[in-house]
Amino acid sequence: MVNEYEQFRKGIPLLCGSSKLERIHKGYSSDAKYIVYASDGRPQYILRTYGIDRDPAKRLEYNSLKHMEKHDVTCSRPIEIGVLPELELGYMIVSYLEGNEASEELPLLTEEEQFNIGVEAGLELLKIHQVSCPDDMKSWEERTAAKHRRYRKEYAECGVSIPNDEKFLSFIDDNLHLMKGRPNLYQHDDFHIGNLIVKDGKLSGVIDFNRYDWGDPIHEFLKVGMFSAEVSVPFAVGQIQGYHNRTSPGDEFWRLYSLYLGMTLVSSVVWILKVKRDELDEMLRKINKVMDDHSNFELTVPKWYSEYKPGF
Repeated sequence: MVNEYEQFRKGIPLLCGSSKLERIHKGYSSDAKYIVYASDGRPQYILRTYGIDRDPAKRLEYNSLKHMEKHDVTCSRPIEIGVLPELELGYMIVSYLEGNEASEELPLLTEEEQFNIGVEAGLELLKIHQVSCPDDMKSWEERTAAKHRRYRKEYAECGVSIPNDEKFLSFIDDNLHLMKGRPNLYQHDDFHIGNLIVKDGKLSGVIDFNRYDWGDPIHEFLKVGMFSAEVSVPFAVGQIQGYHNRTSPGDEFWRLYSLYLGMTLVSSVVWILKVKRDELDEMLRKINKVMDDHSNFELTVPKWYSEYKPGF
């Protein structure tokens, strides 16, 4: 790490006044991530490095963070982007958000605090969705249907099947038409409690925009059902209601939410087999929980939402 740190300091003038780097090992991103500490020992920046061949794509990501800044999204601010030719690396530096992942903090808070952080998250997501896609982009329906067909084929051939998969596969087929005419807006595309930072019982901000995409805003909520609700139902309910002006959404939201969640069950099996096969059992556990939440997709509103009764 010492040699690597010195190489970074040599090639990135902004790091010259820093005291140390600390590698971050969480997450599935192929980027190498580091906390950069200032001379007084306080965390100051996040440094991400990546193969230099990915520099054009990362510059688009960097520009998207500028859009987030313009719309006052509470998230890491873009500081600098560049290349280190001698290391064959590109790098991006963003501001550091103080606090811990919501996944760690929420269980320590009161039910009301968890709900209120969810509301804050929903309001931030509304800001994120203010940016429209480039004019030359294909429709959301066309791109997503094609991706689903590919995943469906790979799922059929992967050797792993989800119990009662005929139920949600039929649900998907019956509801694919709902994607027609849906908006193409900026998506964080990995919006869940592992990418939200909490400090002192409040939302500190959103991190990790490296998977950003363009499409239907409702697609963002599938991570609520896959990940967030399992840790904190009050947060999950708060996020949905915060996004919808502190009320419950209607049938259109829930039907599209369930459609995207069902499609994600297919892609999640294919993805985990390729990326982290040793985590297949954990992924299947999450999938079975989703199947139960929706009574094998006979329900569009998950049980954790419909049965939630706030205790505050």
